[in-house]
Amino acid sequence: MSEVFDYRGTEDFSTGGFRFPNPKDSSLLLPLGHHVDVYFPPPKRSRVSAPFVVSGEQKQKSSIEVLPDECLFEVFRRLPGGQERSACACVSKRWLMLLSCIRRDELYTDKITQLGEPEKRSNPKKEDTCSESEQKGGYIDSNEIKAEAEEEDQETEANGYISRSLEGKKATDVRLAAIAVGTGSRGGLGKLSIRGTISIRGVTNLGLKAIARGCPSLRALSLWNISSIDDEGLFEIANGCRLLEKLDLCRCSTITDKSLVAIAKSCPNLTSVTIESCLNIGNESLQALGCFCPNLKSIAVKNCRLVGDQGIANMFSSAGRVLTKVKLQALNISDVSLAVIGYYGHEVTDLALTGLQNVNERGFWAMGNGQGLQKLKSFVVTACRGVSDVGLESMGKGCPNLKQTCLRKCPLLSDKGLASFAKTAGSLVSLQLEECHRITQFGFFGILGNSRKLKALVVENCLGIRDTDFEFPCMSLCNSLRYLTIRNCPGFGNASLAIVGRLCPKLLHLNLVGLQGITDEGLLPLVQNSEDGFTKVNLSGCVNLTDSVVSAIVKMHGSTLELLNLDGCRHITDASLVEIADDCLLLSELDVSGCGITDSGIAALAGAVHLILQILSLSGCSSVSDKSLASLGILGQTLVGLNIQHCHGISLGTVDLLVERLWSCDILA
Repeated sequence: MSEVFDYRGTEDFSTGGFRFPNPKDSSLLLPLGHHVDVYFPPPKRSRVSAPFVVSGEQKQKSSIEVLPDECLFEVFRRLPGGQERSACACVSKRWLMLLSCIRRDELYTDKITQLGEPEKRSNPKKEDTCSESEQKGGYIDSNEIKAEAEEEDQETEANGYISRSLEGKKATDVRLAAIAVGTGSRGGLGKLSIRGTISIRGVTNLGLKAIARGCPSLRALSLWNISSIDDEGLFEIANGCRLLEKLDLCRCSTITDKSLVAIAKSCPNLTSVTIESCLNIGNESLQALGCFCPNLKSIAVKNCRLVGDQGIANMFSSAGRVLTKVKLQALNISDVSLAVIGYYGHEVTDLALTGLQNVNERGFWAMGNGQGLQKLKSFVVTACRGVSDVGLESMGKGCPNLKQTCLRKCPLLSDKGLASFAKTAGSLVSLQLEECHRITQFGFFGILGNSRKLKALVVENCLGIRDTDFEFPCMSLCNSLRYLTIRNCPGFGNASLAIVGRLCPKLLHLNLVGLQGITDEGLLPLVQNSEDGFTKVNLSGCVNLTDSVVSAIVKMHGSTLELLNLDGCRHITDASLVEIADDCLLLSELDVSGCGITDSGIAALAGAVHLILQILSLSGCSSVSDKSLASLGILGQTLVGLNIQHCHGISLGTVDLLVERLWSCDILA
């Protein structure tokens, strides 16, 4: 710092003695009389003392601290490089905040001097740059500023710019100022995320002002749960960060339409905007985003009470030909908005609608008949009471390229509408149903019988599906289905499972979770009818299965099986592990938590030379004891994950030995 200001300590101030090479130079002598000559050097500015009291003692400010902010600002913007600016930022909070107020185009360069162009001066206001502690006369330790400048959460992304994330106590104006100063000489800050704040040292508009002035290359900004930032802070971002591409605002209650409109007008490169639980943002913001952001590809609006049909309609009428991903949740919109989306959403590929309580059957019908969603590929609906048989069938007809559909909590959807949708949506490859309780066994098999390209089917928590004695008519095989998941559907039993086995011979992934009603009798036909061989089988929570079905799975699919999950199958014993050790060639993940496994079964696994397990879970196997130490050591040569939680037969000493020996394996104990 002394080199920057050409000041080397107290030696620069006269302490007596001659400071010039020729002390008798007549120009340095002032006559006091006709017979007396006194040596008097050129007067130098005396050190100014500015005493203040700290703990009863007086301290003096250095001469550089006496300079007003305007002078320091001019000095700082003439510093030759980023390293020097970072060094100055370590002196005090005052210097740091001053440095953070300097825009990149305000930095003084030799080129400007050579061209003889006038300098652009922008004197900062003192009240904007001084922090609260500085106004009280406090200084900051240099180590703290260095810690701020060398942010722990820094990461360099693939495209080369710096990313920072601040949470909790780290989210302060001082930290943001340090980021603005420190990243300027290293390519510039590209992504900033601020989550939460505290009342005393939280982020305010001053912190965002520092980012806006020091980080013009900022491309992504995320603000979460920050009530101390209002429109003033976002105005600074709009003026200084014109390359902004992604903006996320969540629970920012003091931000209004004014600042978001300013960002829309100043940042034409915006491609993604998320607005969640911002109570003062409404239709005007959406209209501005549609009008002034020609590159807007993704928009998500959640729980904003001021957003209505007008905002959605204006946005889609302006940006309907560029928007590709749309997510609307808990908004006060009606059927009108869905009709507009169906008419103007020409480029929309992903559409998610959640909790739209004012949307009725007519809205979904109009959206499908609008013929604008020709490119729609993914459609997700959650807790929308307006989803009915008529509306869903209309969506199937109006969206010829629809490939993925997820329907959650749709109480009006029945078997008839689901079968019609499966028939009309000719490109459908993935369907997920969750908590659709009007869907029964007929609707489930109606999907399999009418879908020509369906590859993945997931059914979760659908209480209406129950086994019946009704004999289903002959249906064509669903040879396209590869992935089947049935989770927590208590009525799904052996009869339904046997029919699945006849209709779906090409299954590769089978997930039957929490189906307490199925037994070996129902699962064996499905296992035996599989033609291509299972690669992943998850039977967790199927408490009535025994070693017989595991033996059948291993013997018929052991050459292709990669994952086997038997968590909670209490009737599974060591006999299954012996079969697995003998016949499974590619198995890499095995979960036998809560099964009747003993040390003998673990020894059988360890004796299989061809078995290369990577993940093994024995949680809750109380019969496994310290005797398995050697076997686990052998298995540990290939393991990367081992779960022995709640294995009460394994002592703490054995656990310590395993941790020591299996240093490359993550052990949960």
